Amino acid sequence: MLRSLRDTQAAFAAHLAGHDRLDLVAAIAGDPRTALQRLQLHRHHVASSIGAALAATFPTVAAVVGQECFGLLARDFTACTSLADPVLSRYGEHFHRFVAAKQDMHGLSYLADVARLDWALNVAFHAPNEPRLSDADLATWPQEYLPKLSFRLPAGSSLVESAWPIDLIWQASQPGTPVDRVDLAAGPARLVVFRRCEDAAFAVLAPGEAVFIKCLSRGNPLATAAQHAAQAQSDFDLATTFGRMLGLRLLGPNATT
Repeated sequence: MLRSLRDTQAAFAAHLAGHDRLDLVAAIAGDPRTALQRLQLHRHHVASSIGAALAATFPTVAAVVGQECFGLLARDFTACTSLADPVLSRYGEHFHRFVAAKQDMHGLSYLADVARLDWALNVAFHAPNEPRLSDADLATWPQEYLPKLSFRLPAGSSLVESAWPIDLIWQASQPGTPVDRVDLAAGPARLVVFRRCEDAAFAVLAPGEAVFIKCLSRGNPLATAAQHAAQAQSDFDLATTFGRMLGLRLLGPNATT
């Protein structure tokens, strides 16, 4: 018997999560059969809404496995992962771990990394559109200070690395793409994901560039980041890489020493 509002709310939440509660049915006025049908309708609506949100957040995963299979993945994920935030775009942070545990079923070893890329793009898309460092900003700084400066990445930016060519898998999964086959031996992939004015995007990085960005994201000064990048890639060129980062608008305007 449900003795309080709190008990009723807990029972209703459990029902929405897939746990049948006869005491909840008994607490609803009217025909118990009608009450059960109404409760099932609420459960179906919640599951459908969350499943649709997951499909929107992980479109590449959905494209790879197909809508029917993704629907089953979403159903199982929501059954074991509670919704802690009312904003559905924030739901699914650990979906890649769930997918990794399911890989034996699908035989798609790269799928968890594809989910990580989808999530990174989702985070970047919903990040605030902050100001970026420009050539004009650099012109106002004494050049001798540059090696000592630390540059932060804009909000929502992240580095996604994979042993698989997840950039090519993403491209092959886009609507209307002419690519119908991906060579899985073409990996690994090193991608920097970032927010643009209207959307989110990623850029493919060379090994040295990936190390360079990783060091900057940790707060290392420019000279230290360049040193580590050169160790990872013998032909790393700081001027070329820094120019590319400026062109991609990948650096925040506020540098620190």
